[in-house]
Amino acid sequence: MRSQRSTVVGDGKDTMGTASGTTKIHLLRHGEVHNPGKVLYGRLPDYHLSERGRAMAQRIAEVVADRDIVAVITSPLDRAVETGAPVAQKLGVEPGVDDDLIEAGNTFEGLTVGVGDGALSKPKHWKHLRNPFRPSWGEPYKEIAERMRAGLDRARKDAAGHEVLLVSHQLPIWTVRSAIEGRRLWHDPRKRECSLASLTTFTYRDDTIVSIAYSEPAADLLPEAGKTFTAGA
Repeated sequence: MRSQRSTVVGDGKDTMGTASGTTKIHLLRHGEVHNPGKVLYGRLPDYHLSERGRAMAQRIAEVVADRDIVAVITSPLDRAVETGAPVAQKLGVEPGVDDDLIEAGNTFEGLTVGVGDGALSKPKHWKHLRNPFRPSWGEPYKEIAERMRAGLDRARKDAAGHEVLLVSHQLPIWTVRSAIEGRRLWHDPRKRECSLASLTTFTYRDDTIVSIAYSEPAADLLPEAGKTFTAGA
């Protein structure tokens, strides 16, 4: 495991484990997806984990096996469901689905968006780039943050005093973390700290977030060291 970092929120007082009043919500980004066409798949169906992605999911299952996780809840998209399945099986819980954990909507779904080629090189698409702060090409950052925060709050209430694993996607995870940490929501996608199969952990005391931690249990399985942004992930 590498890249273990934490942020103190509020007064920073925390307790170890999941003692009464302390709840941990782990936001897991799904594993690598089989995407030979390198399109921005977004919310499109039938994008499944690659062989490497399945290995990442199995790694997470092994890493969290001894945690006090009482629920595994995933985005409805195939890649998230497939990432959560071995974790739920290892923990002996029935996985659930929460639509609020879904990938952000994007105008460019199904298209390639590489710099210098693909959709962004065609003038007909430029109108969608007029406002990077909202953004104009997809679901507003504010709405992403709000629905993800709603998902976190439901999980916290349902598993108070324990831990929950939520499987989601890079942009939603990074957006809600940025909102909670007080950062602006518009950003450079290449600078997101949310690699494939990474864990972003929110520790609550009662209903207050007191710390946020980030780790990469499957770092050695990443296709490219240091690469954190994947279109449509």
